[in-house]
Amino acid sequence: MDWQDFGTIISARPHGETSVIVELFTESHGRHAGVVRGGASRKMAGILQPGNRASVTWRARLEDQLGTYTIEPLQSRAVILSDRLALAGLNATCALLRFTLPEREAHAGVFAASEGLFDLFAEGGDWAVAYLRWELALLEEMGYGLDLSRCAVTGTREDLAFVSPRSGRAVSRAGAGEWAQRLLPLPLCLLGQGPASPSEIAQGLRLTGYFLGEKLAPDLGNRPLPEARQRLVDLLTRQG
Repeated sequence: MDWQDFGTIISARPHGETSVIVELFTESHGRHAGVVRGGASRKMAGILQPGNRASVTWRARLEDQLGTYTIEPLQSRAVILSDRLALAGLNATCALLRFTLPEREAHAGVFAASEGLFDLFAEGGDWAVAYLRWELALLEEMGYGLDLSRCAVTGTREDLAFVSPRSGRAVSRAGAGEWAQRLLPLPLCLLGQGPASPSEIAQGLRLTGYFLGEKLAPDLGNRPLPEARQRLVDLLTRQG
């Protein structure tokens, strides 16, 4: 059996002396791995870099086998390798995709958001808010979405300043009252209100990190979040 698809390489590791196991996040087949024969050659090394976009043909005798990939490059994002922060963003994104998404299961919304984020890493500029929104979208896809539309206590849409760590719902300053110190700060940039300061980015990463680590991870076998995400958090926090 075989199929064709396209997506972005999210990992590549040696397999034997001459082959590489390549994992892509594809549009129609989700996170999917396959063996690339001859992938360890110098010619293929640049093509099989994480972050590169490719068209693939997957073949196997049975559906549950690892199978083999034939890969045709579509877009090189090698420029990311020369930007330390963008590379950290790429590594964190790829690691979280591998950490959270089941294998061989399509996730069209996350796929589209990820492709856009990979392009932002390659283009440079300020992508921190886009990355935060990507983590929010990942939480939503996995069933742990945050409701930032209105206050969970008063119902107002005004002056939202916190998120309940229990319910994931926004809370206004008035609604928080004496419980404010037990809630998670909600940065205005996640409400679409103005540019993001370094401190807001740090707040946003703590917010999404809480739900990734304390809510999602326990249901995935209680594994720790990928170290690549923490390295990105450290770099972005130091920028402030």
